Formats: sequence, structure tokens, C-alpha cells
Amino acid sequence: MHDTRLHVLEAIKSQRQATVASLAETLGISPISVRHHLSSLEAEGLIQIEIERQGVGRPRHLYSLTEQALRYFPNKYHVLLERLLDEMKATLPAAEVERLIDGLASNVAARYGPLTPPGNLEDRLSHLITVLGAEGFMAEVQHIGNETVLTELNCPYLYVGQRHPEICRIDHTLIRKMLGVGVQQTACVLHGDHACTFTVNEELPVSAG
Repeated sequence: MHDTRLHVLEAIKSQRQATVASLAETLGISPISVRHHLSSLEAEGLIQIEIERQGVGRPRHLYSLTEQALRYFPNKYHVLLERLLDEMKATLPAAEVERLIDGLASNVAARYGPLTPPGNLEDRLSHLITVLGAEGFMAEVQHIGNETVLTELNCPYLYVGQRHPEICRIDHTLIRKMLGVGVQQTACVLHGDHACTFTVNEELPVSAG
């Protein structure tokens, strides 16, 4: 992200609700420049606008951050998740930890409709790509020869997965349940590959690894 736009986000966060004038004063740039950056940030879904009417005169436009913008600010969510996984693995059998993670994946899938949506495999793949994108995975499907290959270009769990590879069961289970066919992983970023890839095969059993 452009440095100035990040500074705009930081200023809005510190003020909670900001105006063009307050941002211009804080950042030391012209109101015209502020409006330009605000338009871009709004288009990206990072800020929202509230119109405050004050009786006589023009209404004020108040700018605040959306939940999506919070990813640009430091957080410790991964630390909390690692501690929870440490505790689970210290107190529960490995099979129970896997069962809990698989249940989590099933609940995530259920939020987006039937676990195995109607339609042919291409329809389910298209729906799966949308769901993976909403969950933070940049995914795409390629047809290479007779094979259908699903590639995840980004893993939101990469940092945690380096210590707790069991977390990979979330997207693995999500993929298998939403496609309803066999899926075999052929590459993994945790093993040094550039991306996680899966071969989709209707002839494989759904539980194939």
C-alpha cells in the first residue's frame, strides 16, 4: 500500500472518526490530496463514510475504518492461536485434536451453504474458490491435461502452520467436503514449495490424502 494511504488509515484510527479537514491538518497535505486518497481507500473497502447533518449548512462527512482495514495494523492473533494449540496438544490425544480441527472446518464450510453444493464438479469448484477467497486463501483452478489442479497462492495460516502443521487440516477438510470428491495434495509451502496444490480426482475416495 502507498505510504500516504497507510498514514491516512493510521490517522483515521487514532481519531476514530475523521474529517477531510482533520486529516489534512494531521498529515500536512492538502484537502484535495486527502479526498483523492479517501476515494481510493473507500473503493478498496477500507473506510466507511457517515454523514452527520447539523441543521443549517452542509453535512459533515465522517470517515472511519472498516473491519477489513484492521489487517494493516499489528495484532497478536497468531500468538493466541499458537497458545491454544499448544494447550490442546498437551492435554488431548492427537486424534482428538484432528477431530476438533476437522469439526472447525466443517462449521466454516456450513456457513457458505450445503457442504456438498448441488451442480457438477465445475460448479462446486467455482463455489469453493469463492469460499477459499473469503477465508484468506488466494486460490485458482487449472486444467492440465486430464488433471484438475487446485492451487492456493496464499495461506493465512502459514505462520502458525510452521509450528503446528495440523492447522493445514482446515483447508484440506474444507476442500474435500465442499467438492465431495477425492483430493490429493501434491505440494505444500511448509515443505518449501511455492504454493499448496491439490489434484482433484473424482475417481479417488473422498478421504484420500
